[in-house]
Order: sequence, then structure tokens, then C-alpha cells
Amino acid sequence: MTPWWAGQSILVTGASSGIGRELARGFARDASALVLVARRMDRLEELAQELRSAHPELAVHLVPADLSRQEERSRVVAEVREAVGELDVLVNNAGVGDQAAFTDAQWDRLERVVDVNVLAPLHLTHEFLGSMVARGRGGVLTMGSGAGHVAIKEAATYSASKHFIDGLMESLRMELVGTGAVATQVCPGPVPTEFDVAAGAADGLKGLPPVFEVSAERCAEDALAGFARRQAIVYPGRPYRALMGLLPLVPRAVLRRGAR
Repeated sequence: MTPWWAGQSILVTGASSGIGRELARGFARDASALVLVARRMDRLEELAQELRSAHPELAVHLVPADLSRQEERSRVVAEVREAVGELDVLVNNAGVGDQAAFTDAQWDRLERVVDVNVLAPLHLTHEFLGSMVARGRGGVLTMGSGAGHVAIKEAATYSASKHFIDGLMESLRMELVGTGAVATQVCPGPVPTEFDVAAGAADGLKGLPPVFEVSAERCAEDALAGFARRQAIVYPGRPYRALMGLLPLVPRAVLRRGAR
């Protein structure tokens, strides 16, 4: 079935690898224009070549940028509007982590987590959502995390950043009722990507058993399916989705003990 964003312009941040790259591949099947944002231009060029070969009618625009910097985010907004006009779909996928005890963590790494995970999606959503509401169509798909629903030991700032995303997307969800625009949050569990190593966890972030793990491809496909259905929250993977469905029934004290 053709998704509601068919023939529209879509921006994907963090598109150079992992879940972001898979989301870009998925959206490319139906979009008219795709704007890809990431720091690594060589990765973006490789992906753009692949997408143009697979979808000759698709317009692909590349915007290399460091979303931790406000001036870079403002440049992204300007270049997007110059390339495609008013955006139809914003995909806030870019994110960074930091795996360390809070008192041992370096400040510049914690600051970057907040800049990329909190300020970047907040800034871009504020810039683009208004025109979607005014036109009565469009949507924002934002990458949250299971860490936004529980506490994560030795990842306090990362977890806090995803709690912010949860609050933001839930509030936007209510504000957008009746406007024609939609807000969907994707909350993955374990997904093997470069993210864990970049966060300082060479062996992967410790947490849930392997049964709850999903690939980046599966995560993206579940995200796209949920977004197409205009769901509020998407939990990729059936076992993980069942687990998160039980989460509200567990007392917070028990969750703390489990996190420890």
C-alpha cells in the first residue's frame, strides 16, 4: 500500500549509517525528494549514488553538517528550503551516546549528547513543523529509545536526553490532533550499529538479552510501518514490543533494581 508521504519531500538526519541509512533507503521508495544530513560527506555520497541508481526519479540532496552546532543547524534549514521548499516530513534520527559513570564522563561528550539528541531535534522540529500544520499535512518521525522510559546505569545523560524526546513527542502528539500533521516516536531496544562503539562501549551497550535485539533494517521497516499508520510510539521487534507493553505495570523501585 502506498504510504501517505508518497511524492513528498523528506529530510533524514544521521543518514550516513545504521538506522538512519536504512530509513533513507525506505523513504526513497516513495518520496519525490530526499535530503540527507550527516557529518561524513563520503558516506552520504555513497548512499546518494545507490539511491539515485535504484530510484532515477528521486531527487537526492546532500547537506553535510554537524548538528551539535546551532549555526550548522540554521544552515541546514536554509539549504533544505532552498532545495525543496517547505519540508513535508522531518526524520530526527541523528544521535550520540556516552557510556561512562556520570562523574567520570568528560563534559564535552555530555554536552554533545545534549546538543545532538535534544537541541538538534528541538530546533529542526520548531523550524519545519509550523508549515506542515499550516498546510494540513506532514509529519515528524523522531528516534527515541527504550532508555527514554527507564533509567540506564552509566548512561545518565543519554537516558535523560531520550526522556526529553519522549516528553516532546508525546506533547506534540496532543497538539497536532486535528491538524493533519503527525508526530511519531521510535523507541528501539538493542540495535547493532556503530552507535555503541562511538558511545564508548566497544563490546556494545550492556542491557537486554539478545532475544530483544533487532537489525537496523528491521528497526527502520518497523518505524516506517508505524509512521504509515500514524502511530504515536513504535517499538521495533515483536519480543521487545511485548516487553515494553509490560513496562507500565512494573513499579519504579523494581526498575531501579533491574537497572543496577
